[in-house]
Amino acid sequence: MAQSFGLIGLAVMGENLALNIERNGYSMAVYNRTGSVTEEFMRTRAAGKNFVASYTLPEFVQSLERPRKILIMVKAGAPVDAVIEQLKPLLEPGDMIIDGGNSLYEDTERRVKDLESTGLRFIGMGVSGGEEGALNGPSLMPGGTEAAYREIEPIVTKIAAQVDDGPCVTYIGPGGSGHYVKMVHNGIEYGDMQLIAEAYDLLKNAGGLTNEQLHAAFAEWNTTDELNSFLIEITADIFQKIDPDTGKHLVDFILDAAGQKGTGRWTVMSALELGVSIPTIIAAVNARIISSIKEERVAASKELTGPSGLYEGDQQTFINMVRDALYCSKICSYAQGMALLAKASQEFNYNLNLGEMARIWKGGCIIRAGFLNKIKKAYDENPALPNLLLAPEFKQTILDRQAAWREVIMTAAKVGIPVPAFSASLDYFDSYRRATLPQNLTQAQRDYFGAHTYQRIDKAGTFHTEWAPEAPALASVS
Repeated sequence: MAQSFGLIGLAVMGENLALNIERNGYSMAVYNRTGSVTEEFMRTRAAGKNFVASYTLPEFVQSLERPRKILIMVKAGAPVDAVIEQLKPLLEPGDMIIDGGNSLYEDTERRVKDLESTGLRFIGMGVSGGEEGALNGPSLMPGGTEAAYREIEPIVTKIAAQVDDGPCVTYIGPGGSGHYVKMVHNGIEYGDMQLIAEAYDLLKNAGGLTNEQLHAAFAEWNTTDELNSFLIEITADIFQKIDPDTGKHLVDFILDAAGQKGTGRWTVMSALELGVSIPTIIAAVNARIISSIKEERVAASKELTGPSGLYEGDQQTFINMVRDALYCSKICSYAQGMALLAKASQEFNYNLNLGEMARIWKGGCIIRAGFLNKIKKAYDENPALPNLLLAPEFKQTILDRQAAWREVIMTAAKVGIPVPAFSASLDYFDSYRRATLPQNLTQAQRDYFGAHTYQRIDKAGTFHTEWAPEAPALASVS
């Protein structure tokens, strides 16, 4: 009997998604390029379940009921193209390939056009939630033709995380929209993680908190409407973990050099190309980059000096101020991400529903948070909202808490603790709220050295000025 769904790529995410799909009532066919991986999966996690293993692609394709539905979970880039090229001659019109990896949206755009033109279906689907989400319910972001989505809708709505207002999946839009939304999701994730790291640095090195106190602070924050989230929850857990080798807190033995897989950098590149300001996300990417030059920083620390010290006031007051600064910065980071999605939707004709994007991130994904209910509400009330900072609740939150936000950043500067994402968020807020910025001078400079012209505030038109002063007359020599 033919299997109802196929999956290629049995790394941890692939295995967990396969188990999730099978648990929800779909018979599964699986294939992995390395046969021993397939054998191990069938012997262990798939034992006794409705799985059929294949050890060649033709055998795998033949094991599936028609029209075939095949989820690819392999490394983004050339490996995805390689699998697609191997599958194409084996498939028939109406069969579907779904790419569930972190593919660049431009690659997905190309694959949708290529495969749909041959009669095959193609979906580029962002999958967020890590190993646990893949197994128990991720947030899914599928893009491609709507007809293709409708064919897999019964499956994806079952395997996605379930929240109070439905499954954490929706039809994102055409082309590479699903992977674009996942890319920006990851950019926001970078921002969230960097902001939390800066809050930790401030509390530890300016506030003097121990790991036990850090656990208590983050655990308390996770009970609030503003900061309740997966990332805050796991941060609180991290401060409790004891290293079995030393008997001390593990977090203090982890090298301070962060890795990255590219989606944050892609988000920054896209924002620059589209002309959207995302300084918090840029700061988060930069922070990972500078963290990676550990040896160089250690050497520099012996040559370059600066201030140090603790916050001089009440410790609990400082904890509360850092909490407020974190929340205000987080609002700015999400405002930037949503502004980028809005511009991309317009530029690429994705027709994104921003409230629905916030809704499907409420469960399953890494940035899941109670705060996303407020974002959904803001866009439900005003789908044309130009920026989250203008939503009544977020506007009032920042107006109420900005004094603490500014005090925290001043404290960081005073004691020499870098807070690039906190600072970038405040800069974004201050820039966005000002009717006048100093770029009038920038335009004057551009016109001076390059005749780039400028516009005026008092009359219409485009202008150019000869800025160089006339050479002074030479004094006569008697």
